[in-house]
Amino acid sequence: MKLFKRSPIIAVIVAMALCLGVAVAYALTVGQTVQNVELRDAKNNPTMIPLLGTKLVSIFYNDADAADLNDPLADALKAKGFPKEKYEGMGIANLKDSKAPNFIIRKIIQGKIEKYNSIILTDPDLILAKAWDLGDCNNTSVVIFIGKDMKVKYVHKGGVRGAEIDKVVKMVEDLIK
Repeated sequence: MKLFKRSPIIAVIVAMALCLGVAVAYALTVGQTVQNVELRDAKNNPTMIPLLGTKLVSIFYNDADAADLNDPLADALKAKGFPKEKYEGMGIANLKDSKAPNFIIRKIIQGKIEKYNSIILTDPDLILAKAWDLGDCNNTSVVIFIGKDMKVKYVHKGGVRGAEIDKVVKMVEDLIK
């Protein structure tokens, strides 16, 4: 303890190292293998995440309060018309962190299912966030691409914009060749 009193720089370095260690410990990374987990479908029935291990899959894990955050990326991917036998996207709504009642979120989900013609599941208790070490997902979106080999190909927390959208679209093109 005397060491920290004499040298505040050491205390700051130790604190930063601890913070960095915690940040790394709670972060999904590219190359990491993931396991499937049981969530809920739009009608609140238990279901595993479909399609994992069968093709390249994108997952938009959204807090309902940030449901539209990555619509520009979803729109860009949809516009490319990638073949469904090689790539498919889906959404998972983080219900636990939302302020809105679940019945309202489920109504919004139905609109998204129609708009994107894709699968949207719900996560009532941060099951996926904990299983895949996504960290704090409150008020944000996490975009995850999982390959046929169940390995993470891309992960991004927050809004994907501009050149990053182009990078993701190019990555999908390369991965499904």
